[in-house]
Amino acid sequence: MSTATVSPVSAASPVQAIVARCEALFEDLEFKSVQQWKAAVPGRKAIGYMPIYVPRELIHAAGMLPVGILGGGDALEVIQGDAYYQSYICRIPRSTIELGLTGRLNCLDGMLFPSICDVIRNLSGMWKMLFKDKYVRYIDVPQNYQDEVGGVFYMQEMQILREDLAKIAGREITDADLNASIAVYNDNRVAIADLYKYRAAEPWQAPTSEVYLLLRAGMVLPVEEHTVLVRDYLAAAKQVERTKRDNARVVINGSFCEQPPLSLIKSIEMSGCYIVDDDFMLVTRWLLDAVPTDGNPLQELSRAFLHRSASTAAKYDATREEKGVYLMKQVKTRGAEGVIFAAPSFCDPALLERPMLQDVLSKNAIPHTAFKFAENTGQMAPIREQAGTFADSIKLWNAA
Repeated sequence: MSTATVSPVSAASPVQAIVARCEALFEDLEFKSVQQWKAAVPGRKAIGYMPIYVPRELIHAAGMLPVGILGGGDALEVIQGDAYYQSYICRIPRSTIELGLTGRLNCLDGMLFPSICDVIRNLSGMWKMLFKDKYVRYIDVPQNYQDEVGGVFYMQEMQILREDLAKIAGREITDADLNASIAVYNDNRVAIADLYKYRAAEPWQAPTSEVYLLLRAGMVLPVEEHTVLVRDYLAAAKQVERTKRDNARVVINGSFCEQPPLSLIKSIEMSGCYIVDDDFMLVTRWLLDAVPTDGNPLQELSRAFLHRSASTAAKYDATREEKGVYLMKQVKTRGAEGVIFAAPSFCDPALLERPMLQDVLSKNAIPHTAFKFAENTGQMAPIREQAGTFADSIKLWNAA
């Protein structure tokens, strides 16, 4: 990298300005950016959704703003939400209810709950009872991946959502509208793929603590604005020179739903690890390539989910042989030296799948370690020590 065209990163650099903006959006539990978007044009509507498999293209085609709701993180004190769930349930439903009951989600005109797990299914029912004046829908995804079975089912699910959103919008959502929205999200997907490719190649230039904030910003910003932001970050990141360290290259797995605290990601990075891939199923990452825009849009979205979507513990694997294939591809494609399983406490899908994935990694001689977290985890010293020991062991194995 030529020193004539790059400079050290500083607090006043374009990179840090972008990161600071994203962090402000990340920390805003009042969703002021959503309120401002709605206020800019009277009549605008916003639809919230829980992670992960929600066809945001339908919301966008209706002229509405899709808003990702990922709980309250480590900055929200949960008081009322604890009354609705037992202590052995993951934290994201409790903090999400807290957001709703405290009025922080009043800017939303509806909520969508995809079929992640039984807890989120239950949360959708609670939401209907607690917020009777809001549109609420539970969206099921198929567990059969044949186009004529699961594909037809998923198209029917999306058609119901399409009709519901059209009623809220007060206008028809045409195929042309949907194909135009698919094209917009395809463009965002390309930008995110470029960002991930750059991070994998030069992880010291695009730390995951920054990439994560960029993705989280995309959960509340209009997709067109987010695409520009990602590309601005990439351009700016290439103009600064950061110190390259002899860190271990790792993949993070298990954080597809309840998202880790930012401090956890920073702790892993400070322990001597470069995170070169992950399963943060944020923004458009769960579909792996472009969705065609010249056919039946619902059919194309259905085929994309059935045949070209990322594997997570929330997505059914048709055969045991498929388990771990996606993770192994991540490891090999990104040149990772190990895997860190970081799953939320009491996340049944992630914790049930973990032993099967660990078995696949062990059979392929891929080092791995595991720990649990909650979105409000405050004590990071043990996690940092464990990740640091893991990074050191990788370097020792590689040197042997």
